[in-house]
Amino acid sequence: MNCDEAKNILLLYRHDTADADDPQIAEALAPAKRDPELGEWLEAHCARQFVIGKKLRQIAVPAGLKEQIISEQAAQERMNSWRPKFALLTAVAVILLLGTLAFFLFPKPGSEDTLMVYQQQMVGVALRGYAMDLTTNDPGQIRAYLAQNHAPSDFVLPEALKQAALTGCAVEGWQNTRVSMICFRTAKSVAAGGQSDLWLFVVDRSSVKGAPIGALPQFSKVNVLITATWTQGDKLYLLGTEDDEQAIKQYL
Repeated sequence: MNCDEAKNILLLYRHDTADADDPQIAEALAPAKRDPELGEWLEAHCARQFVIGKKLRQIAVPAGLKEQIISEQAAQERMNSWRPKFALLTAVAVILLLGTLAFFLFPKPGSEDTLMVYQQQMVGVALRGYAMDLTTNDPGQIRAYLAQNHAPSDFVLPEALKQAALTGCAVEGWQNTRVSMICFRTAKSVAAGGQSDLWLFVVDRSSVKGAPIGALPQFSKVNVLITATWTQGDKLYLLGTEDDEQAIKQYL
């Protein structure tokens, strides 16, 4: 199965559902674990689904909708002779509804905020299990490695974060831009097989539309992580850990 064939199948894939048990889906997921480009595409696809789902869940259900559906179903049964015409009208209504949703949920290219998608993708990197490109507690070695691999290396750490134990770093991708992933370990016990439980992602601010303005952190829950997001200079910072807002504040 080549990359394009896998993408066509994975367009139907919904993360954290039973879809992964489908043999065809499972076959398409396998190369995504080996192919970095396909893996990055899948992360972005799942992140977009998350954003769309969140927006759909925010749409309030109109009062009396259930009763209206039941009433219209009864009317439909009494109008069997009009079934073909009714089906056509229903199809037209669905198309119009989807068109309306697409207008609101998919802004014009280049105008959409991508901060939420970026946060979701980076948190996915931290949670899915990863291999650090460089394992070290030496901040100088980390900056040198990131610079050699054309990832942001001139980042500024909050004083409190400088006290956290470094474990290493990795270079991740985001829309043709390189992201520096700096890994730390807190005083808490880390799950078996894990090396880090506190992650900082640094990327050029211009690559993420909707990035916050200023150094005052914005806190949000993304998946199971609490995140703090802020900008400083030309960099966007995203710090995440599996805890609460008060816990992450001690590193800012």
